[in-house]
Amino acid sequence: MIIPVKKRIQIFDTTLRDGEQAPGASLTPEQKILLAVKLGDLGVDVLEPGFPVSSPGDFAAVETISRKIRNVEICGFARAVKGDIDAALRATRDAERRRIHLFISSSDIHLRHQLRKSRPEVVAAAREMTAYARQFCEVVEFTAMDAARTGMDDLIEMVEAVIEEGATIINLPDTVGYALPGEYGEMFRRVRLGARGGERVSYSAHCHNDLGLAVANSLAAIEGGATQIEVTVNGVGERTGNCALEELVMALETRGDVLGAETGIVLDKLYDVSRWVSGAMHFPIAYNKPVVGRNAFQHESGIHQDGLLKDRSTYEIMDPERLGIPRSMIILGKHSGRHALKDRVAKYGIALDPQELETLYESFKQTADRQKVVSDDQLLRMVSSTTGQQAQVYDLGDVQVLAGSAPRRIAAVTVRHLKSGTESSHTSMGDGPLEAVIAAIGQGISENIEFAGLELHSLGSGENAQAEAAVMVEWEGMKFRGTATHQDIVMAAGIAYIAACNSALLSTLSDK
Repeated sequence: MIIPVKKRIQIFDTTLRDGEQAPGASLTPEQKILLAVKLGDLGVDVLEPGFPVSSPGDFAAVETISRKIRNVEICGFARAVKGDIDAALRATRDAERRRIHLFISSSDIHLRHQLRKSRPEVVAAAREMTAYARQFCEVVEFTAMDAARTGMDDLIEMVEAVIEEGATIINLPDTVGYALPGEYGEMFRRVRLGARGGERVSYSAHCHNDLGLAVANSLAAIEGGATQIEVTVNGVGERTGNCALEELVMALETRGDVLGAETGIVLDKLYDVSRWVSGAMHFPIAYNKPVVGRNAFQHESGIHQDGLLKDRSTYEIMDPERLGIPRSMIILGKHSGRHALKDRVAKYGIALDPQELETLYESFKQTADRQKVVSDDQLLRMVSSTTGQQAQVYDLGDVQVLAGSAPRRIAAVTVRHLKSGTESSHTSMGDGPLEAVIAAIGQGISENIEFAGLELHSLGSGENAQAEAAVMVEWEGMKFRGTATHQDIVMAAGIAYIAACNSALLSTLSDK
């Protein structure tokens, strides 16, 4: 049987340029460089590190990244203005491989209300600046901004002009997220086949997500002939953001047999890059976000949990572990059944007889009915109470935090070592109370378990609102997660940290 060759889709990452334009999403120069390294390791083909002419900081970031990142093509972004192009050329001059990416508006709406120029004037500017950029750079990408709302004859006129002047890549963006997949894919087909010289250049899609169609439109563009898709990590960007890198990549990975396309992205790095961007930009990831959201591979329904435990393919179309996501997908809540409860307890190395399971299940259901989800800390306590055996390795005792206007916070904690029946007390300092408490607890954990991350969420509002904390730890090359709820946010984080450590130790013991 002949296996058809899949079309290779170039991944053009603009997290550092368009993504950073999202209000509140700015990165420090050091963060931009670190993210550029991560994106290079992730396997993106083209990196757009910023808008060099926009600020000295952006220029310096693009220049530094051009020198440092050697395995990725670096793109200098510019308006169809000579000064912008000159800045982009200077900033990328040390890149191993580079391109100039210039843009100008093409729709009547933009020409009339933003540029306030006639179409002949804009086409002439596009032609002139493309020719200018082409003198200095072999790869020139031209963007007809707001292409999706541009008349077809007008769009073809502009594309023909820049192809004549040496543009090598034509980007037809859905700048305001207005297009529907059918019409967006058809636009690529018509331009590619209708513009003189249209078959000798490459095509790129840059989609915004105002109607939630950025990924669907990007896939339609591929079907229409695009070989490059412009994306951002987590879909960050102007307004509702851009086509999400992780969603596009996994759509092609999962349905590549139908789409006939693939990328060069290293899948097991997707999750870590996503979480890093979320933390650095202070943009939380929605629970239900595809691929990297907290609920993407978590199942509460008893029917789903039962099927999943028998065979993953019953309710999962992707393997989370291939994406670097820890396999803690079964949430124990009021819809969970005995199969899921038994499986979770078994992962702690604890075997329950039928009566113990039934007793635990009744206690579990009562708690779950009150608060929807049962945390790891609560479950371990229930197991200890049901079996009469100590299921935990550590427990958190007294916690005191000294907060105030001083630049550093002080925390004092007591850690109970349940297997030996002893206690130890520890103090530490941090820039905030959470950092101080986590550091103090870490001193009381005998094993070399590394704290790897913390998520905090509010459950409800008002004076009685509960804080939910989820802590990730790493031990012996594996990641483990612990959760806890408490009215005190510091206590929630501390208890979740202890639960994560217990999960790591008990899970490892169950494997031996």
